[in-house]
Amino acid sequence: MSTVTARIGEEAAAKLEALAKATQRSKSYHIAEALNAYLEAQAWQIQSIQLGREQVRKGQLASDKEVRAAFSEWGLDIQEADEDHLDG
Repeated sequence: MSTVTARIGEEAAAKLEALAKATQRSKSYHIAEALNAYLEAQAWQIQSIQLGREQVRKGQLASDKEVRAAFSEWGLDIQEADEDHLDG
């Protein structure tokens, strides 16, 4: 185990103290749990971005039809883009 020192705001410190008391767990336990959850989320996001960049590099892109179908599954209807708006 490593020891890390970090500064947190008074409000976060008070919430952490209350959580530790309510759960009968140490503040260190909750900090470690929160940090691990954050690191997992960041690792997933970075991996997804890297995968997407690799797919773009390989030319593995979705067609307009595939994009519209995906949005439609969520109940969203996207319109044809106006070419003038795409040019800036």
